[in-house]
Amino acid sequence: MSKCKSLDYKNYEIIVLTDEAGSLDGAQVIATGPVSPGKNRNIGASVAKGEIFAYIDADAYPRADWLSNAVKYLKRENVGAVGGPGLTPPNDGPLGQAQGAILSSFLVSGKISSRYKGSEAEESDDIHSVNFVAWRKVIEAVGGWNEQYWPGEDSLICLAIKKAGYKQLLAPDVVVYHHRRSTWKGYFYQIRNYGIHRGYFAKRFPETSRRLGYFFPSLLILGLVAGVALSLIFPVFWLVLAIAVIAYVALSLFVASKSTNNIFRIFLGIPLTHLAYGLGFIQGLVTRRLSR
Repeated sequence: MSKCKSLDYKNYEIIVLTDEAGSLDGAQVIATGPVSPGKNRNIGASVAKGEIFAYIDADAYPRADWLSNAVKYLKRENVGAVGGPGLTPPNDGPLGQAQGAILSSFLVSGKISSRYKGSEAEESDDIHSVNFVAWRKVIEAVGGWNEQYWPGEDSLICLAIKKAGYKQLLAPDVVVYHHRRSTWKGYFYQIRNYGIHRGYFAKRFPETSRRLGYFFPSLLILGLVAGVALSLIFPVFWLVLAIAVIAYVALSLFVASKSTNNIFRIFLGIPLTHLAYGLGFIQGLVTRRLSR
């Protein structure tokens, strides 16, 4: 909260949406009860006075120039929304740093690795909601946030903004710091949940979710299973499988080696992240109806 109150932007209000009633100095607190994040954001938008909405999660905090940098991009022609990286806070412990390194690696996150680290400013059609700034008129024009799905509500509002004809930018200097999970169990549960929703969205909303990169972890799993099965029938495939596994291990070790004191955590976390996401993605693909 202190970071939100210290932004280098002259005129803004802070609205906090919580499950239970409370008060915070310098902020308007609204008790919404246990509703979805999309519902929370729509409630906040309904009472906000400004022409720009800036969204951030409770487990994140902004850099001082967050809003001022975001606004300069919003002023570009036909830009409806702006986002940026959710960096791992410097004071997060070794576990958080390892999770941040895994998520920011191209081997795990592919093109969307820019969500977790600074990069060149680029157009995007899938900005994550932990760091999301948009014109009020754009949010209202697309009917607000989806209140049924979470995670994935950010993918849906970005798809709606894209269909409405607006550009969306991912900018390296629109920075928030996003705390990682405090346990591996919580982290892998989060990753699996991402996979479930993306797999389901690949069926329902193919415009932005049916992309090869999202299928990659599941293809790794299926390829390994198929490789073992074929090797039992045709022994020559053991060589092919061994080469593929060695290459994967080498890439994982290369990514992990970029960290000075988290090598073992990152090295093990990469395949386990692929496993959690890949299995979740397959589950989402075969799920007929996904409940909130």
